[in-house]
Amino acid sequence: MHAAAADCDVLILGGGLAGLSLAIQLKQRDPSLRVVVLERGTHPVREAAFKVGESTVEIGAHYFSQVLGFHEHLESQQLRKFGFRFFFSEGRTDLDRCCELGVSQLLPTPSWQLDRGRFENFLGEQARALGVDFRDGASVRSFDIGDDDGLHAAHYQHHGEARTLTARWLVDASGRAGLLKRKLGLAQDNAHDANAVWWRVDGHIEPQHWSSDAQWLQRCTPPARWRSTNHMCGPGYWFWLIPLASDAHSLGIVCDAAMHPLETMNTHEKAMAWLREHQPGVAAAVDTPAHRLQDFLFLRDFSHGCRQVFSADRWALTGDAGLFLDPFYSPGSDFIAIANTYICELIARDRRGQPFAPYADIYQQLYLSFYENALTLYQDQYPLFGDAQVLPLKVIWDYTFYWSLLAPLFFAGRLADIAMLGRLREEFGAARALNLAMQALLHDWYRCNGAAVPGEPSAPDRRFLDQYSIDWFHEMNRALNDTLDDAAFAQRIRGNVERMRWLAAEMLQEARALHPGIGDHGLAALLETPASAATGERIPSALSPPWYGAETMQAQEAQTVLADD
Repeated sequence: MHAAAADCDVLILGGGLAGLSLAIQLKQRDPSLRVVVLERGTHPVREAAFKVGESTVEIGAHYFSQVLGFHEHLESQQLRKFGFRFFFSEGRTDLDRCCELGVSQLLPTPSWQLDRGRFENFLGEQARALGVDFRDGASVRSFDIGDDDGLHAAHYQHHGEARTLTARWLVDASGRAGLLKRKLGLAQDNAHDANAVWWRVDGHIEPQHWSSDAQWLQRCTPPARWRSTNHMCGPGYWFWLIPLASDAHSLGIVCDAAMHPLETMNTHEKAMAWLREHQPGVAAAVDTPAHRLQDFLFLRDFSHGCRQVFSADRWALTGDAGLFLDPFYSPGSDFIAIANTYICELIARDRRGQPFAPYADIYQQLYLSFYENALTLYQDQYPLFGDAQVLPLKVIWDYTFYWSLLAPLFFAGRLADIAMLGRLREEFGAARALNLAMQALLHDWYRCNGAAVPGEPSAPDRRFLDQYSIDWFHEMNRALNDTLDDAAFAQRIRGNVERMRWLAAEMLQEARALHPGIGDHGLAALLETPASAATGERIPSALSPPWYGAETMQAQEAQTVLADD
């Protein structure tokens, strides 16, 4: 045992989603650990209008459900999510005449919409039941970082008394306060300039009320679009609708700062005026007496990096205290899960008396590489969010990238499997290069299509782009749950990267068919059969039915004209 004189083994600054889930994970792995959590707020917290970040995706959902073991709570006290859903509805009131992207049926691997207040109350109860010393209403005033093998110390105020705690390990989970990051000067700009405003209202917004058309209403089984994270998309922005189990709905605008300045939406009145201009159909659905306003908040330049998150001096950062990407694709819980897993590994090695300093460096390199790869999905990509041809392809690509590499690693419990990661180094490098080239191609494709003007209604486009109809796509989602030995896992990752090549080849071919002069950003050279992609030779379709391309778009337009007639 180390440092018997310490008041605790692990001191966590912040008792929100990141800090409480880490405390629980540590105690589940090693019940003898003395874990203290200091949280400024008091419990229980209010439901609904508490914290933003209510949507989960596969990694975060698996972490809460299976790693921490809270599946029953999620199923009974939260809402099962009906996937992501996108409407290209800029300027429109007839939302059932907009292009819709989403799934017609639930994908096999579950995710949930979280009422953060309800969930954090539950986590606090679970932490205390496991023996975590969870001290809510405790304000940290200052802290000292121990040198070499010395103890860390935190000085805080609790119940009107000034107190001090010493610990062998110190973890900052203080969210945007970034206590450790500020003290050590670790903040890092990431050149992704975006803002967000959000609010919660009473009651649920029901998309099924947006239409009386029987065919539109029956697109989904069950007919529960309201349980999706619904994205209302336009040039430079997206608007979210996320339902909460406490009979409330979370609403938010996320936008490119240059295209939609924060000053045009930083009060509820301004935000509603902005919504009436850009999403009048949704504004009408939201602006009713039944949907009473609960709160309103905004955040400027929300995306940020961090120079260091794990240290050989026995400190670490998790959650927003370290880094944050973007709400699009809801990666916040994913990165909490990943950071917490690495922190648990480091502390476990230290407890066993094994060297952990080299692993702090290795895990940090891995964690920051995951962050940097994910950042490419957002940087300079917001302008194309109103393009009903390009954004659906981007979503398919981005999810294929996610389900090909990072998600399988986490589901298989192999994030810290250094031998396997070394074995797959070439595949990870190839996937990274493909993704970088593809993000650049998607950006240029949008520019070649012609930039849409914010505020201008799009033409009617009744397509339903059903992701569930793509067999390999929902099979990738299902396969995340497979249990594989080392050889089979390595082969699965190699097969996933080949699928990325296959999809990239088709997308490049289609881009060049529509825009012969478009550059490939080195993509053709990365493909296994670059000649077929570059010359226009047909390859097997990765997307069935085809969603894009001139012939498909013309056929859809003809169907729309016939329907209108």
